[in-house]
Amino acid sequence: MQETIGTLIIIIGVVFVAIGVIGIYRFDNFYARALVSSKVDTVGYLTLMIGVMIKNGFSFFSLKVFVILVITMIINPLITHSMVRSAHISGYKIGKE
Repeated sequence: MQETIGTLIIIIGVVFVAIGVIGIYRFDNFYARALVSSKVDTVGYLTLMIGVMIKNGFSFFSLKVFVILVITMIINPLITHSMVRSAHISGYKIGKE
């Protein structure tokens, strides 16, 4: 049962990432694409890693994956914010180029 639930959560994460990639191509400006890619990256990665943790059981491996997950949840939004902020400060215009 645990393996089935883990596999199902991993499949949900892969579907989320696939839909997110399509969403990245649908938007036409840098800022919208950065927002979508940040959400897809963070939530998709979170879902995939939770599925891996459930599938492998709760052990020392799961603890290490959880620590990496927490670090990723803190760092991913900060990286996206600094990237978009530097584009805004440098004068990157919104719209099609």
